[in-house]
Amino acid sequence: MKKPWKKTDKLTALITTFLGSGTLPKMPGTYGSLAAAAFVYPLASVSFIGCFALLAITVFFIGIPFVKKAMHDSNTNDPGWIVIDEVSGQWMAFAFLAPEIIIEHPWVILIGFALFRFFDILKPLGIKKLEALPGALGVMADDLLGGIYAGLLLCLGFYGIPKLF
Repeated sequence: MKKPWKKTDKLTALITTFLGSGTLPKMPGTYGSLAAAAFVYPLASVSFIGCFALLAITVFFIGIPFVKKAMHDSNTNDPGWIVIDEVSGQWMAFAFLAPEIIIEHPWVILIGFALFRFFDILKPLGIKKLEALPGALGVMADDLLGGIYAGLLLCLGFYGIPKLF
């Protein structure tokens, strides 16, 4: 049986599977998130505040047409091998921390990974509703919101609740 990602062009497959991580057996979403998390420390070492938000949003918007094409070419609807959505969400999970925090406390990458996977798998707090949006937008949007929730919890856990008064 032909692998479904091979039904699209190589560039689309490379992007939507995030360098092939989505083609690994069993847990492609976890592998895609793990591959994205592997880039967090190196990116933090050369980045600026807001870098992860910018990356996540860029991947989100660039990902939509590629996801749309991959789903069309493979005649599938949100297949597990498409993991570019996990990349966007995973990087969004680190958007609320200063890159210096990630460099000084690399263990925070594991916490951010776990929090994002929690929200991505369980889909609470309106995430499931975004997944129901049509086509590629739904595929991408739920993971971005999951990343926002994970990032907010990560931020609160690291910095604590700010005093407003």
